[in-house]
Amino acid sequence: MTAYAPPAPPDLPPYLAPVLALLAAALARAAAARDQHLRAVAELDNVRKRAQRDVENAHRYALEKFAADLLPVKDSLDLAIENSARADAAALIEGQAATQRLLAKALERAGIVELNPQGEPVDANLHEAMSAQPSATAEPNSVIAVVQRGYSLNGRLLRAARVVIARAPE
Repeated sequence: MTAYAPPAPPDLPPYLAPVLALLAAALARAAAARDQHLRAVAELDNVRKRAQRDVENAHRYALEKFAADLLPVKDSLDLAIENSARADAAALIEGQAATQRLLAKALERAGIVELNPQGEPVDANLHEAMSAQPSATAEPNSVIAVVQRGYSLNGRLLRAARVVIARAPE
């Protein structure tokens, strides 16, 4: 890009020549700054578009790894259903236990932790009390039975554990 230089009239006084040279230099710097600005704006726009694409892909494929980990669990359940008429009870129980281990491993890899608060003091943030029963052996306000286990994902509660709590005997 060539810098704009104003035409110099032939009868220009000699003392204006340095001013015109300064003006030409300033115009050249302005043109260079404008070019640099346009390039920076274009680069910023490209970065914004790339980040937007990355976020869209992250949302679209966020569960891909977890889904792949769950496929063996589904395969195991399908196999159990197909063979349920021919298998004996012991084989079915072993198959269910193996399927449960596959599911536990998939949940663990996804960062899902099971909360089993048996014997712990009740925490309203982690436990949902279903009922209270008198107990001479357990501390009051402690969990004496877990109706449904709770789960957390990377430290964030997914589902509170449903529990039966102890209360002092009457």
